Amino acid sequence: MECTYTPPSGHSVQKAFWTKELVTSGSEPPDLSDDPEYRGRVLFLGDEHHDCTLRFKTVTEKDQSKYYFTFITDKPGGKYQGAGGVDLSVTDLQVEVPERVIEGDEVTLTCKTTCSLTVRPTFTWYRNGRYLSSSTDQLHLQSVSSDNKDRYHCAVLGLRSPVVTLNVRYGPKSVSVSFMPSGETVDGALLNLTCSSDGNPPVQNYTWFKEGGRSPVGSGHSYRALQSGSYYCVALNEHGSQKSAAVTVSDKGIMAKRTLMSPKHFITLYNIFLKSFTFLCTQGSRRQYF
Repeated sequence: MECTYTPPSGHSVQKAFWTKELVTSGSEPPDLSDDPEYRGRVLFLGDEHHDCTLRFKTVTEKDQSKYYFTFITDKPGGKYQGAGGVDLSVTDLQVEVPERVIEGDEVTLTCKTTCSLTVRPTFTWYRNGRYLSSSTDQLHLQSVSSDNKDRYHCAVLGLRSPVVTLNVRYGPKSVSVSFMPSGETVDGALLNLTCSSDGNPPVQNYTWFKEGGRSPVGSGHSYRALQSGSYYCVALNEHGSQKSAAVTVSDKGIMAKRTLMSPKHFITLYNIFLKSFTFLCTQGSRRQYF
């Protein structure tokens, strides 16, 4: 805050400072530079003759207040204070992001300020710290992806907003079934099947099916398979669902997981009883074991 003052003729200024309190008879208001909330953040650049400039190194919304320049002279009762004080208004610049952003949406970011702009300034947009464009207070993003981890901020009239990122919500992806043998039961082999996925919000609803059947055979993150057949899981959140590839458990205690690797097929076989893996690669009618 730039400021000048003129001491009364014949007075020698002994102390000059800024404060938030009014001068009262018999007391000296506290120096702003000594206030714990301001110490190290404000710097008095003035002198004891004419200059009363005060600099804020950093400003927060809490600094919005009325401030008084005060000086004390060598004469009795020589306490003087700027009439009316100086009102400091702190403006805020923020990038406003829609409350809900869903994958595939067109998203508009808005650069908002609490300052009353008398002109129509140019807003500058940045992505990941690099210049993106200079335009209006809005930035339009087309068909946002769940992979969007970019950081955005805007600037106007020397003010710069904090950085924001998009929290893109999306349905389950990469749904897969993994397996782990967990010992044996009286009835035979027992397999733990586990369903995993990626989604935002994270998937909490997993349903298990046996191929050929219409009704679910289980629910939850894991399922214990006691019968032969092909099993798959369906992951569900509020933005959609996705089905995993099927995993096959044979009546001989062999579990096969088949993944297409065109033009070949790669099959992992796990023998529950022998507790060993067999890798089978097929191409047409030819098979090769490892």
